[in-house]
Amino acid sequence: MLFSRNNQTHQWLQRASPSVFVIFCGLASFITYTSMYAFRKPFTAATYTGIHLWGIDYKIVLIILQLFGYTISKFLGIKIVAELPPNKRIPFLLKLMGLSWISLLLFGIIPVPYNAPCLFLNGLPLGMIWGVVFSFLEGRRFTELLGAFMASSFIVASGIVKAGGLVVMSSLGVNEEWMPFVTGLLFLPFLLLGIWMLAQIPPPDAIDQALRTLRKPMNGYQRKRFFRKFAPAMILSVIIYLALTIFRDMRDNFAIEIWAQLGYQQAPGILVFSELTIAFFVLILIGSMILIKKNRNALYTALYMIFSSGILLIVMTLLFNLKFLGPVLWMIMMGFALYLPYITFHTIFFERWIAHFRFRGNMGFLMYVVDAVGYLGSMLVLLYKNLGEKNISWLSFFMRSSYQVGILLGILSLLLLIYFTRKEKSILKQFS
Repeated sequence: MLFSRNNQTHQWLQRASPSVFVIFCGLASFITYTSMYAFRKPFTAATYTGIHLWGIDYKIVLIILQLFGYTISKFLGIKIVAELPPNKRIPFLLKLMGLSWISLLLFGIIPVPYNAPCLFLNGLPLGMIWGVVFSFLEGRRFTELLGAFMASSFIVASGIVKAGGLVVMSSLGVNEEWMPFVTGLLFLPFLLLGIWMLAQIPPPDAIDQALRTLRKPMNGYQRKRFFRKFAPAMILSVIIYLALTIFRDMRDNFAIEIWAQLGYQQAPGILVFSELTIAFFVLILIGSMILIKKNRNALYTALYMIFSSGILLIVMTLLFNLKFLGPVLWMIMMGFALYLPYITFHTIFFERWIAHFRFRGNMGFLMYVVDAVGYLGSMLVLLYKNLGEKNISWLSFFMRSSYQVGILLGILSLLLLIYFTRKEKSILKQFS
């Protein structure tokens, strides 16, 4: 089978130096997840001007339907990804991507606006991709650095594939309905390469397990047990991540509209430049967390990073409102203050939480709990904006949200810090 493990490559990775191992695994996850975005996000590069469905702007309907499917996928992932055994990861990943691409084919074939439900089918499998890919990376002494490679795709991939979608329409003459399928086709070779590379990665070794605990599938009893032990922290984490997801989706889905209102219309270069700049600095900060060997210290550092990001959102937006900050720098700072805590959840916070308290489980369960609630909230806010405050521009809505999200991050991260500080000894005693 094309995607089966190659013994020579597998053995080479086991003997490879840490730097070579990190580069290979990081590239595998980055290529795979960036390519996934080419099946999920390119349709947002189109404007679908003048088209309405059910009295709502057609593009809004498409985003809501895809987000609805994506949200359902996250709820399914709480069980499916948490229980997925290692030998089932690659076949499952291929099936998910195949289903998403078929939905884009149908989106091109079925006439507008009756093709809108195809975006629901597109989102339904894609919500579980992150958990499957990250399961190859977690529980290792290099997890933060590997996670930073993968998570940087969150930042750059959307801008890259939307720029790609604009090029497909302007240079190749592809219409808005077929553009998502064609963009996916262009990224298909990279997707297959990334999946093949993932299949070659060996499991965590004895040193990894000693430093970060053994990672294994979690059944229903184990998931309930974890929640009972850490219920307050889980609830606070869900609220923080909910705010981050809503803010991130707003910035991501309507980047074209926000940039246009800032005076940058039809400029794919600004999308790529801004996102690459953000990814560079976030990658450095997140990746440097592997230098913190003690899991407790890394856990608290992650909370300080979340708190600082909240303050940054408030201060930068205030400076922009007062005309002390230009639009490009402001959008870059907004992206940095958003993605630093967002990626902290994906790479540091849950990883070191599990490792510090020596719980034998996996990050898939934790991430899919917060992800499911986060995307549900994002969908509800999208509906509220378009049904309740549809006359407010996306730029104004985005600016107002930056203050609200910043306040939430600041307050709730402090509450989490207090919780872990006060409860640490008693919780550790229960697991001993």
